[in-house]
Amino acid sequence: MAKSGGGSRKLLWLMVVLVVVSLSAAGAALYMVMGQGENRASQAQASPERQAPIFVKVEPFTVNLADDARGSRLLYTGLTLKVGNEETREILKEHMPQVRSRLLMLFSGQEASELTSPGGKAQLADDIVAALGDPMTEHQPELLVDDVLFTEFIVQ
Repeated sequence: MAKSGGGSRKLLWLMVVLVVVSLSAAGAALYMVMGQGENRASQAQASPERQAPIFVKVEPFTVNLADDARGSRLLYTGLTLKVGNEETREILKEHMPQVRSRLLMLFSGQEASELTSPGGKAQLADDIVAALGDPMTEHQPELLVDDVLFTEFIVQ
C-alpha cells in the first residue's frame, strides 16, 4: 500500500500542475481577446471617419466700393464658401442669383480702407456669413456656412 500512496501523490501533483497551466493559458487567452477589443475601441474613438469638406464656389465679383478720400474705388473678389452639409450646398446653388445679389449689396457698401486693413477681410467674411444667414425662401432650413475663403481679392 505504501507504493500506491506515492503514486497517488504524483498523480495529484500532476493534476494540480495541469490545472494551473490550463488556467494560466485560459487567462492569457482571455487577456489577449479583451486587450484587442479595447484596442479596437480606442482606435475607433481616436480616428473618426474622415469627411471631405463641402465647398460652394461663387464666381468672381467686380464691385464699385463706397467713395472715400481717394474717390471711387473697385473691388475684384472671388470666394468659396465652406458649408456644413449637402443640403446647404444645394440651397445655395439653387438660389445663387440671390446669393450674388446679397453679396453685391454687401460689397458695394464697403470702403477700400476698411478692406485693406488687417482685420478688414476677416470682418467681411463674418458679414458674408451673417448676410447668408437670412432665409432665402419660406420654410428654409438654417444654412450651415462654416467659413468664407477668399480666392481672389484686389482693391484698386
